[in-house]
Amino acid sequence: AFQENEIKLLTTEIEHLKNFGCLGVSPSLEGLRDENAKLRYRLNFLRKSLQEERSKTAKSMTNINSCLQEIFGAAIQAAYPDLENPPLVVTPSQQPKFGDYQCNSAMGITQILLKTKEQKVSPREIAEKITKNIPPNECIEKVEIAGPGFINVHLRKDFVSKQLSSLLINGVQPPAIGKRKKVVVDFSSPNIAKEMHVGHLRSTIIGESMCRLFEFAGYDVLRLNHLGDWGTQFGMLIAHLQDKFPDYLTVSPPIGDLQAFYKESKRRFDTEEEFKKRAYQCVVLLQSKNPDFIKAWELICDVSRKEFQKIYNCLDITLIERGESFYHEMMKDIVKEFEDKGFVQVDDGRKIVFVPGFPVPLTIMKSDGGYTYDTSDLAALKHRLCEEKADILIYVVDSGQSVHLQTVFAAGQMIGWYDPKVTRVAHAAFGVVLGEDKKKFKTRSGDTVRLIDLLEEGLKRAMDKLKDKERDKVLTPEELKAAQTSVAFGCIKYADLSHNRLNDYVFSFDKMLDDRGNTAAYLLYAFTRIRAIARLANIDEQMLQKAAREEVLILDHEKEWKLGKCILRFPEILQKILEDLLLHTLCDYLYELATTFTEFYDNCYCVEKDRQSGQIVKVNMWRLLLCEATATVMAKGFDILGIKPVQRM
Repeated sequence: AFQENEIKLLTTEIEHLKNFGCLGVSPSLEGLRDENAKLRYRLNFLRKSLQEERSKTAKSMTNINSCLQEIFGAAIQAAYPDLENPPLVVTPSQQPKFGDYQCNSAMGITQILLKTKEQKVSPREIAEKITKNIPPNECIEKVEIAGPGFINVHLRKDFVSKQLSSLLINGVQPPAIGKRKKVVVDFSSPNIAKEMHVGHLRSTIIGESMCRLFEFAGYDVLRLNHLGDWGTQFGMLIAHLQDKFPDYLTVSPPIGDLQAFYKESKRRFDTEEEFKKRAYQCVVLLQSKNPDFIKAWELICDVSRKEFQKIYNCLDITLIERGESFYHEMMKDIVKEFEDKGFVQVDDGRKIVFVPGFPVPLTIMKSDGGYTYDTSDLAALKHRLCEEKADILIYVVDSGQSVHLQTVFAAGQMIGWYDPKVTRVAHAAFGVVLGEDKKKFKTRSGDTVRLIDLLEEGLKRAMDKLKDKERDKVLTPEELKAAQTSVAFGCIKYADLSHNRLNDYVFSFDKMLDDRGNTAAYLLYAFTRIRAIARLANIDEQMLQKAAREEVLILDHEKEWKLGKCILRFPEILQKILEDLLLHTLCDYLYELATTFTEFYDNCYCVEKDRQSGQIVKVNMWRLLLCEATATVMAKGFDILGIKPVQRM
């Protein structure tokens, strides 16, 4: 038996837990003295839970799935104390008849007992043993065992109501994440002297949204734009600049079309031998930091930056520029480090590094002594890990770079820059943008689609759509302009983010501007309708806040209950994306939330009016609070996706 002071400690901790999170535990300890193993696991569970709940701010949203995992984790450990790392599977139920959540661990435990202990136990018997060991808590109303051993979980209505009230009073708060970690996200990364094209769209949109999610969750996020701003191409650009604008050092050259300027210099480089020699000399002088050549390089970079910034302003993108040039001085040390540790081989004058498991070596120095993309990527990796001290490092780069990046990551691991068990280094890969013909998205002439042209086309089509709906007759010019921008850029972003980033996706203005189905146009319209319900009932924000503190959210109607549970799944959706970096899950959730709200609104009167006069007879305030909770979660979802809703549309 436990010593008396341990029993007292458990009682005290249980009393404490009444005031924290989802674990309002009753201090009844009758019969526990004789069940040492169960009590030990229960005590550990309670201590861990208390510690975690104390670490959360009072305002953090409860992740119900995580709460249930803690509860069932403790039950499984108490039921089977000898099992190491038993499976813990808790998911939302797909149908109301199966409860609100399901614990499906029994089947997995059956297999483990058969393999490790040669015990043949039915999943149903295991499920029964688990349910008997569920610790007292404030979120589960009842559990039922169904079929071969599924445990159906029914949530308590007062628990759900309390969580919704907390959301309304405190706003949408991130779930507690524990220690604040540093996240470095590498995204967008266009090349200087080349215009941003549709291929840069995905990295820019996905990367921005990931940053917003990690920032909301409380991480310290560094957003890096790894510009292609260094290399041999600058030799030909500077040589062409000298010829075309010989007084560039004193008079700023009027380079209006940098893309045409690049093409001209490339044509000369390919056809004029003398120009080609001079271009190589320019590279040498640039790399030796000759002031005149640095000035020429800066001029070319500045022209590009201004063009990039126009796009970033349109899409509301925030980045810190840290191009390849930033890492140039570090590259010789990278080569030396790999040499000192014996990883370098010389092949036909090149210095190469073979990484176990990867057939193609990294070339860290060319035969002429120059560095490569491999060298700059290794330098960037080391700087982010060792200088920036990143806990999580995410590269939002297309799938075509997968083998290259995995080789670079493995090289960093091989040389000892990081331990993957401690530091997470991930490639958030994405597929290509296709045209409606299912081929790579191109213009009619076969050129790559310029991103600025695409955005302008989006604005035009959004305005056409709004005018088709005769919105120009009911909105002020300012409201119409705000709706145009919201729809155009929101639809372009959402069309990308709502697809699994690992797949290619078909770019279609017609589909993305459709106000039916899983599109930004539908969600933005749904959001403005939800926000208008309270406004049209003459209920202002102050009245809603007062009601949130005083009213109990009644969830008696099945559609109220369904909506309330759907709203509260938001933290678990975010937690899943923080783990797998797949943002389409959030889009699917927002669409589910909007359609669940429509079901609720069609079946539950929020505002009752006299049929003859149209006068408001009754306001069901608890239902208006459900409207407000829905809109609040949708607004935060939009914010993470980088979409700006409008009050009138």
